[in-house]
Amino acid sequence: MRKAVLFFLLLSLIIPFSASAAAAKLESIGPFADTAASESVRGAMEDKGYRVLMEDGSVICELWLRKSLPTSAKKDVSGAIYTQIPDSALIGVISFPKGGGDFRGQAVKAGAYTLRYSLHPIDGNHLGISPVRDFLVMVPVADDKDVDAQYKFEDLMKLSAKAGGTTHAAPLSLVTYEGKAEPAISENEYEHVTFSAKMKTSSGGEMPISFIVKGKAEQ
Repeated sequence: MRKAVLFFLLLSLIIPFSASAAAAKLESIGPFADTAASESVRGAMEDKGYRVLMEDGSVICELWLRKSLPTSAKKDVSGAIYTQIPDSALIGVISFPKGGGDFRGQAVKAGAYTLRYSLHPIDGNHLGISPVRDFLVMVPVADDKDVDAQYKFEDLMKLSAKAGGTTHAAPLSLVTYEGKAEPAISENEYEHVTFSAKMKTSSGGEMPISFIVKGKAEQ
């Protein structure tokens, strides 16, 4: 009986430790300096970035946010939550030192990608991907040279498809900002790792933003 009690006590200690060992964490890093990116893109990023790591030290990704995000008055768009961000606006850069993945489950090669804002069309091809229509698409930095470029939806999707080497764009899902301390990393029951921060805007204010950097849509 004593052995059984001791076993369950040990098990209760091991299980929480195992769960916490998978927890992601955040650390500050220096400026974005990838020479594959244009001076326009490099110069538009904040002087410091963020590294997202698992508890074992393995790197999920590195992130740099834009110094000044252009915004407009918030609009009422069905299913969207970041409607003050203009279509195709560049919000930052993400880098995968050893490769990563998008929200559709596609593999993404190692390297750096610009992050541009877009909206899922209301059609049968995008139903069920996410309850939020807002998303970010990844574009290889070498193919996105002008930080202020404005893309039509179809053109942006074609550029983003290069990130995964398929015919489909490589998205990251935007999610509702939950008002936690920022910058911050959080995880949910679906093993989605979410990055949250406040971005400086061109109007002189701040705009909170949250997006999933690891994890895919529940199919």
